[in-house]
Amino acid sequence: MSEENTNTDEDIYFDEFGELRELDFGGKSEDQAKEEYERKEEYVEENLWYKLERAGKRISFAKDIMALYRYMKDALVGWHRKAIVIAALIYFISPVDTIPDLAPLFGYLDDLGVISALLKFMGSELIPYYDSGYRV
Repeated sequence: MSEENTNTDEDIYFDEFGELRELDFGGKSEDQAKEEYERKEEYVEENLWYKLERAGKRISFAKDIMALYRYMKDALVGWHRKAIVIAALIYFISPVDTIPDLAPLFGYLDDLGVISALLKFMGSELIPYYDSGYRV
């Protein structure tokens, strides 16, 4: 009796990829993604303080931005986790927003939405990064 080919379409499709760790998400290797992360971290470093000075007392979530910054700088946090934080901080820094920051009263609502969504996603993981005088 001859053996029948029991491969399914899925087996054939995934057979092209080889090992799982070699999957090329977004056309970038892990090293390339890490290098891009490092460039974006530098961008946040260079621009965050200026944005916070400009926004000043107009935003109520400055303490959250500072906690996210401290999280980003923590050497014990993996770069994969930090990349999410960097994306939100870049959105906060970026002058191109869904709602321009110059719009009175409503200019920072989109920034607040992005930061709030990130805080909800990260949950209690961020608590140690708030100032000791701040109670959650």
